[in-house]
Amino acid sequence: MIQILKHFGWTWTGLIISDNEYGVHAARSFHSDLGPAGGGCLAYTEILPWGDDPAELRRIVDVMRKSTARVVIVFANKSRMINLMKEVVRQNVTGLQWIASEAWTSVDVLQTPHLMPYLGGTLGISIRRGEIPELGDFLLQIRPDLHHNNTDGNSMVNQFWEHTFQCRFAPPPAGWVEAGGELCTGQEIIENVEIEFFDVSDLRAEYNVYKAVYALAYALDDMLQCEPGRGPFSNNTCAHLQRLEPWQLVYYLEKVNFTTSFGDQVSFDENGDALPVYDVMNWVWLPDGVTKVQRVGEFKRSSFKGEELTLDEDKIFWNFESKQPPRSVCSESCPPGTRMARKKGEPECCFDCVPCSEGKISNTTDSMECTSCPEDFWSSPQRDHCVPKKTEFLSYHEPLGICLTSISLLGTLICVLVLGIFIHHHSTPIVRANNSELSFLLLVSLKLCFLCSLLFIGRPRLWTCQLRHAAFGISFVLCVSCILVKTMVVLAVFRASKPGGESSLKWFGAVQQRGTVLVLTSIQAAICTAWLVSASPVPHKNTQYHNDKIVYECVVGSTVGFAVLLGYIGLLAVLSCLLAFLAKNLPDSFNEAKHITFSMLIFCAVWVAFVPAYISSPGKYADAVEVFAILASSFGLLVALFGPKCYIILLRPERNTKKAIMGRCTTK
Repeated sequence: MIQILKHFGWTWTGLIISDNEYGVHAARSFHSDLGPAGGGCLAYTEILPWGDDPAELRRIVDVMRKSTARVVIVFANKSRMINLMKEVVRQNVTGLQWIASEAWTSVDVLQTPHLMPYLGGTLGISIRRGEIPELGDFLLQIRPDLHHNNTDGNSMVNQFWEHTFQCRFAPPPAGWVEAGGELCTGQEIIENVEIEFFDVSDLRAEYNVYKAVYALAYALDDMLQCEPGRGPFSNNTCAHLQRLEPWQLVYYLEKVNFTTSFGDQVSFDENGDALPVYDVMNWVWLPDGVTKVQRVGEFKRSSFKGEELTLDEDKIFWNFESKQPPRSVCSESCPPGTRMARKKGEPECCFDCVPCSEGKISNTTDSMECTSCPEDFWSSPQRDHCVPKKTEFLSYHEPLGICLTSISLLGTLICVLVLGIFIHHHSTPIVRANNSELSFLLLVSLKLCFLCSLLFIGRPRLWTCQLRHAAFGISFVLCVSCILVKTMVVLAVFRASKPGGESSLKWFGAVQQRGTVLVLTSIQAAICTAWLVSASPVPHKNTQYHNDKIVYECVVGSTVGFAVLLGYIGLLAVLSCLLAFLAKNLPDSFNEAKHITFSMLIFCAVWVAFVPAYISSPGKYADAVEVFAILASSFGLLVALFGPKCYIILLRPERNTKKAIMGRCTTK
């Protein structure tokens, strides 16, 4: 029965039993086998009362009517079932699929037009129908013993003969012949009589007896094959037919294993139970009102294939409008992407379907748990499979990356144009003023600053992670070093113009200027080398910022190394700003110290604002903030230092003379 429930997916059923050992044993088996392991639950278990108890039957049928279980299993005999069906008809409870035990599967009194609207389509199990070879011929060959004694066993055949042919054997009872009765001759033709006794087409209990007799015969035959001194019992003894003990026969019965001519295997399991074999029967209600019980399948268990249920579903009659098996579940199956959550205080079959949380999936129906996706994967919108996480980094193909790349290339192009202008006008006073070589070197370093920002864009790789901060640090130190030296030269020149200050110029010649820039830049190069050797920046897949994304970034490796790199740039920038501030009021028609002061204020403001913005920006936006700071400070230096000079060179050439530059000083 449980196999039938599993086959049709009926996990929510009602059980009605009789109040005897037959029903109690069935209830115990269902509660143990139809539990969580069996994949089903009982909506209710009701016990049919002894006799006719209308109140109790009314209550039981009311439970059936209100229950959501559409399948009802009944373990009861004919009389209990008749009483139950009277109340079912009274309350007009239809739409149920009945499952019958073998006790009432073939009961004719229930197969009436009055009950078929309720019981039509019933599925039940019945003892296996079999065939006993030559049994029919054997029965037809039975003849009475004309010389019988009423105490003989053969008298049963004689009684059957007298009943069948309505005759009496001699000596007949007194008055039999006088009343017109016939005497039995024993030559009557039994083949012409149609009685149920000779119908061997539906042998069920008889077939079981047949198998039992053969099992015993095989056991006895095996026992008689025992050789003395090689027996299975104590001291290698054999059992003797004349002194046979029951336990000795059981030993041989346990070993019985044969197949009948009907194809059924007969053997016993470890508990001594015969391997079960049942027919599955279906109550058919034909359109003309005729009812019949037909075989639609079988259930058997063999030592080779285990339990096996075979059903011919096309032959099954379903007493529903859809002509399909009913649905009988407490809760519908949970689809992939959800998990089952049991309802508190209800059976295992009653549950809610809870969607899997983000990052978890279930790819099977009725999943008990949702499983987490691997680290590089995330759950799909339906939560039924894992998909690779989206990767995020500052790309050349996104608007932000395109914008920053364009600005970087624009700054590089402007540096090249300014450098071209200065080279073309290298002999003019405004270019030659305050060491033109430093101006050229400053333009080259600014161009490197613009270009190094490109290393922060694109998918992080080991070489770009290692090179980006080193290139950035060295380029900016080279730039700031040039500015610092230019500021120191301005101060030295004006100090030399005063009495007693001539000696200060010898410390700021061309060689000393180049050397100072080289030394200051070499210090930054040493810092970068030590950083890369001790704790090099490496690419890293960060899954902490976003659950559904992988952020590719470069981890700095050593925070101390990064801080020292930035601190050294800041130290030179602050020093340049202070010196330029001291020199900004020195007399000159074109005092470059003013522009240096302004440019360094812009530089410092940008990088002071950079630190908190960088720390608070996640993922690719941290790189974008650093690129923005590089570009903003580079443009600030380029415009503040070279904008006024380009203005004079290109738009006010009359001021690009030594006389014009020195004129303001003369006026003052």
